[in-house]
Amino acid sequence: MDFDPATLAYDARGLVPAVAQDHATGEVLMLAWMNAEAVARTLATGRVTYWSRSRQDFWVKGETSGHVQRLVEMRIDCDRDCLLLRVEQAGPACHTNRRSCFFTAVRDGEEVEILCPEA
Repeated sequence: MDFDPATLAYDARGLVPAVAQDHATGEVLMLAWMNAEAVARTLATGRVTYWSRSRQDFWVKGETSGHVQRLVEMRIDCDRDCLLLRVEQAGPACHTNRRSCFFTAVRDGEEVEILCPEA
């Protein structure tokens, strides 16, 4: 049976959150949004394509930075309203030049930066 992106439960804006995770290490890299066309493009090309809410346009991860995400596996949560993208990440995933967008931890009530930008 072929997967149909229309079977996902999109929000009122036609979007579903997509969590990118390094397929080899399990590290959570980033969260972004996809619409049905972005899901279809990602599956067709193997290059992760998101929907930019600010630009209202498609965004192929790494198209300008070279920090490409190659899809290894797409997983759908039990409610069909969130995606887990297991990816092979080339370079940093975050626009701040860090490996992950989740570089701030809250420890003992204080924010602590736990990842530095890559050189």
